[in-house]
Amino acid sequence: MNRLADEQSPYLLQHASNPVDWWPWGEEAMEEARRRDVPVLLSVGYASCHWCHVMAHESFEDGPTAEFLNSHFVPVKVDREERPDVDAVYMEAVQAATGQGGWPMTVFLTPDAEPFYFGTYFPPEPRHGMPSFRQVLQGVQQAWGERRGEVAEVAGKIVRDLAGREISFGDAEPPGEEQLGQALLGLTREYDAQRGGFGGAPKFPPSMVVEFLLRHHARTGAEGALQMARDTCERMARGGIYDQLGGGFARYSVDRDWVVPHFEKMLYDNALLCRVYAHLWRATGSDLARRVALETADFMVRELRTAEGGFASALDADSDDGTGRHVEGAYYVWTPAQLTEVLGAEDAELAAQYFGVTAEGTFELGASVLQLPQQEGVFEADRIASVRERLLAAREGRPAPGRDDKVVAAWNGLAIAALAETGAYFERPDLVEAAVAAADLLVRLHLDAHVRLTRTSKDGRAGANAGVLEDYADVAEGFLALASVTGEGVWLDFAGFLLDHVLTRFTDGSGSLYDTAADAERLIRRPQDPTDNATPSGWSAAAGALLSYAAHTGSEPHRTAAERALGVVKALGPRVPRFVGWGLATAEALLDGPREVAVVGPAPADGAVRGLHRTALLGTAPGAVVAFGAEGSDEFPLLAGRPLVGGEPAAYVCRNFTCDAPTTDPQRLRAALND
Repeated sequence: MNRLADEQSPYLLQHASNPVDWWPWGEEAMEEARRRDVPVLLSVGYASCHWCHVMAHESFEDGPTAEFLNSHFVPVKVDREERPDVDAVYMEAVQAATGQGGWPMTVFLTPDAEPFYFGTYFPPEPRHGMPSFRQVLQGVQQAWGERRGEVAEVAGKIVRDLAGREISFGDAEPPGEEQLGQALLGLTREYDAQRGGFGGAPKFPPSMVVEFLLRHHARTGAEGALQMARDTCERMARGGIYDQLGGGFARYSVDRDWVVPHFEKMLYDNALLCRVYAHLWRATGSDLARRVALETADFMVRELRTAEGGFASALDADSDDGTGRHVEGAYYVWTPAQLTEVLGAEDAELAAQYFGVTAEGTFELGASVLQLPQQEGVFEADRIASVRERLLAAREGRPAPGRDDKVVAAWNGLAIAALAETGAYFERPDLVEAAVAAADLLVRLHLDAHVRLTRTSKDGRAGANAGVLEDYADVAEGFLALASVTGEGVWLDFAGFLLDHVLTRFTDGSGSLYDTAADAERLIRRPQDPTDNATPSGWSAAAGALLSYAAHTGSEPHRTAAERALGVVKALGPRVPRFVGWGLATAEALLDGPREVAVVGPAPADGAVRGLHRTALLGTAPGAVVAFGAEGSDEFPLLAGRPLVGGEPAAYVCRNFTCDAPTTDPQRLRAALND
């Protein structure tokens, strides 16, 4: 066992028995490199990363490779999900130097942590124009020994170049109608009208962009925006990227048609998509959207919930194929023979037609990923339900993919928001209870006495790494959604504490935001990125949470900070709308107000007030906030001075310092929030 044996990260623990003498990230590793006068090999990945496992098996478990590595380098292993700041800084360098990035990420550093040589996956033998990992190690070791001056010059130039990449913030004005219209036009140009989604292969779920499209349609009535959102969601839900038996989405599709996924299932994707499909149902009443939202929520609770009440990070892409080999997708794919074995010949033929299973297969070795292809004819619902139930039961007998059990604060914040809203929309109190339990865990385990966030925990034990901007923003977002759904003002209070940290520790005074706090560990560059990746950027997520909190409380500093943060969206939205979807969605809320809804009733709440409350939550006005409580309650600022009307529960709708007349009629409230 090496030094990783005492770490908490499942990814680091996967490497604890390697013959490589791994060090965790930290000053001790750099001191060791200085003492030995050798470079540092930084290897970054995550637990459910397929190619990380491949490189580990080929190179890090190989004795001679490990011996050379240990002799000439200080090897450092980093879980990118624990340390997104370290990952971001060096990924920026990799992308600047090579034009591409990915994981595993392989970077060679000086003992002062300055990068000078980069790559991602390296094979054990030269192939496809790539050098072998041993050749790379030998080349770097030789350069370090014989051309140290050149290495130092390269490292210094890279660090200077990174320092010069400070974001040009532009003006501090948020985007207006013109910029949002240009963003929509840009998305239309990149839209794949035949298959849904944007761009080519590999194709990723565009969760944040769909949220913008839904909000834009709600505010403007633009049918094209709704059509892109609806068609993209339907194509994904019918494709192999969606688990047709157990619910939930894989990370991405390797093809343009959503057929073959990269099979890992991430908490953040499923939280974002669960919320998107719930919002699509809210806008359209689509039965498909309702089913997918609920199945995805149930997947998260069933397969990702931890014993402590939080949500695990991911399920692996690989699993045992029954022969002892770990194979990508083995848990999920089917051959016609396997269908027959489980279902019998007649039902197997039906299942093959319904799920698109073919003799030649859609994946590898004659196996198919289950889909729901568009086809003629009507299928008997009860028979299909029986087929699905039997296939799922049989699949559960297969060796399951591994689970990364660490709880990431930001991703749990996203899950809390999704489960709270989905539970409220579809009258599933169990989902709301799951959201509350996860929020309780974050408060109990991830917050210290100063309401500072720890990024991760595992098995009920908090990790050592400080929360980054996305943690503060996404957890605040989750707490705000929970406050609106439950009527418990304590969640609004906790969101305010977290956002106060954003204002004091993550800003530079001009409106720019940083991904790490001012008092965080100093890296070669303080990371700062306003563009979305697999999740909303910390920058845009913070803008959204700040705006919602300001709508709840009337806080001018929080609203001003949100507006200033959206200045970068004004610059980027018309040019790269696919990569600032959450910022564009937040700008839609700002243009709409956002609307502030107060629902008051008797205590305890009766059916009438609960009906008004659910109607308020189902309003499509972009970013509307909802306060719910008894007359005279001090749980929410929006409830102050809001009496019953004629002794009846009432709803008040305000925006931009103007309020409509209160109403006791759910139909009038619905009209006020869907106009």
